[in-house]
Order: sequence, then structure tokens, then C-alpha cells
Amino acid sequence: MQYSFVIPTFNRPDEVTELLESACILDIPKENFGGFEIIFADGSPTDILKPIIEKYTQKLNIQHLHKPKLAISPSRNLGAENAKGEYLIFLDSDVILPEGYLLAIHNEVSKSQPACFGGPDAAHKDFTPLQKAISFSMTSYFTTGGIRGGKKQIHKYNPRGFNMGIKKTVFEEVDGYSDFVCGEDIELSIRIINKGYETKLIPDAFVYHKRRNTLKSFFRQVYRFGAARVNIFSRHPKELKITHLFPSAFFLFLVLGLLSSLVNETIFELFLMFISIYFFAIFINSTLQNRSLQVGFLSIITSVFQLCGYGLGFINNWFTLFILGKKEGLSLGASK
Repeated sequence: MQYSFVIPTFNRPDEVTELLESACILDIPKENFGGFEIIFADGSPTDILKPIIEKYTQKLNIQHLHKPKLAISPSRNLGAENAKGEYLIFLDSDVILPEGYLLAIHNEVSKSQPACFGGPDAAHKDFTPLQKAISFSMTSYFTTGGIRGGKKQIHKYNPRGFNMGIKKTVFEEVDGYSDFVCGEDIELSIRIINKGYETKLIPDAFVYHKRRNTLKSFFRQVYRFGAARVNIFSRHPKELKITHLFPSAFFLFLVLGLLSSLVNETIFELFLMFISIYFFAIFINSTLQNRSLQVGFLSIITSVFQLCGYGLGFINNWFTLFILGKKEGLSLGASK
């Protein structure tokens, strides 16, 4: 066995069905291919996924490991323990695999045998306008600086758990996923790099990532991401980059800019000019990228939610950890 897809999940029967459907039509490499298996590490409270997964056992090599209320990092570690593949490929259950996904990975693995790799995420043409706007906000250079898998990396690339491959021997060497409940994938990437291994971006190995489908759930998700970045900093102080501070700076700029309307009209007009230029750039970029005025407009809204949510989570957790002096950061709840 060459590849083991390890997928933590918690309910989400519709998404699991879509993921399995996409796995059935993957292009299979013809040369030096040792096959693949799919392992669901299922923390669902009930057996809701069992009948769905059983429908695909005749088409795919599947393991279904069910332990109710299993958290995401223990789920991934459990899947890895039971994996037979040389490479572990971690996916989120809300992704859809393009037909050429496995072929892109196998071509790179056959050539360079990377210790750890990852790919970007994208929006499928059938996603809702809001999902496309959220995808834009999470991947655009205007909001994240391209740190989630852009073709040009500002610093060392940290693969994310929604689309992340690791040699099983390397995974075992670094003791797998840690006790983090959010940001656990980035923390694992950092430990792999600190061991002297290189990480590799495979641009063509992208997945369609559905993410959240409401602004409220999206805000909660990025809030956890911002809080998690502080926890990562507390364990790996050298890993805080300028791009990680941008959402907090944007949040403070937005708040102070709005408050300036009560103090100084000239400052408020300058604020409106700068924020309008920024929003217009987002609108144009997203509209052209998605070929939709609606998605372009929604991208302004989702970008504000993304930046403010992440920034507020970062600021709040920084205050909790370093000002109040608590030993652990905010409880981040369920993972992404």
C-alpha cells in the first residue's frame, strides 16, 4: 500500500458521500503505483456514517474506525496508527477531490519523495456564491498573503490538515499530532521542519474545500484560527510572521477608523478613502477570478468577517495568555 487517506469526521453524512464519490473517479497512476486506502476516523456520537461508508466498500478500500466523541487530533493519530500506506494523506471531510489529484501527488512523490507535502484549496464551480466568497477570502493575497498554499511562498510552507501528505515514518518520528485542538496541522508542520525535513507545495494537488456555509459559522472558525496562532507562538516563538499580524492590525484600523468619525472629520475621510480602495481591490479581484459580481460583492463581506474574526481571536487570546498570565490559551472548541 502506497497511500493512506486519513479523514477525521464528525457526522456530516452528505459531505462524506461527496468525498467518496470523488474518490471513486480519481485518475489512477499507471507506473509504480502501490494503491491507496481510505481511513475514516469517525468521532460521530452515533453510527450515522456506517451505512454510507458501507455502500462504497465494493468500490474502494475503506477502513471505518468509529469512536464516539473522538477529537480531531486523536482521530488523525488513530487513523495513522491503522494505516498501511507509506504516505499518509490527511484530508478534511468537507473536501472534494478533483480527478487529477492523486496523479499530481504520485508524479511528485515518484520524482522527489518528499517527507511532507501539501496542496492548495479551491472553490468548485457548483459551490454557492457564499462558499466561493469564503474560499476567496481564505486564499487571497489581499487577506492571507497567500500563506495557505499560494504558488509563491513568503516563508517556509506549512501544509494544512485539509490537504497534507506525510511519510508515515516521519509522522511517527515527530510523534504525530499534538494536543492542539485547532492549528494542530500547522504545529505538526513546524515540528517536521524543525526536525530538518523540507515541506513541499504541489500546486496541482488542490482540493475543492467546502468550508462553512454561513457567516456566523465562518466567523467562529476564523476566530479559532486567530486564537490558535497565539498558542502556536507560545510553543514555537520563531513562527510568528508579519502576515499573521495583519488581521489584528486590520481589526484595530477598522475600529479606530470608525471611531475617528466622532473626533476628526479629516482623519475619518482618509480612513474611508483607504478602506474603500482596499474593498474595491477585493471586489475587482474576486469578480474577475470567479466571474461573478455577486461573489465579488460577497467577498468584501467575507473578507471583513475573515480578518476581524481572526484578528479578534488573536488579540483576545494574546491578552488571555500574556497579559492575564494564564498557562493555556482560550478553549478553542471543536476543530475545523
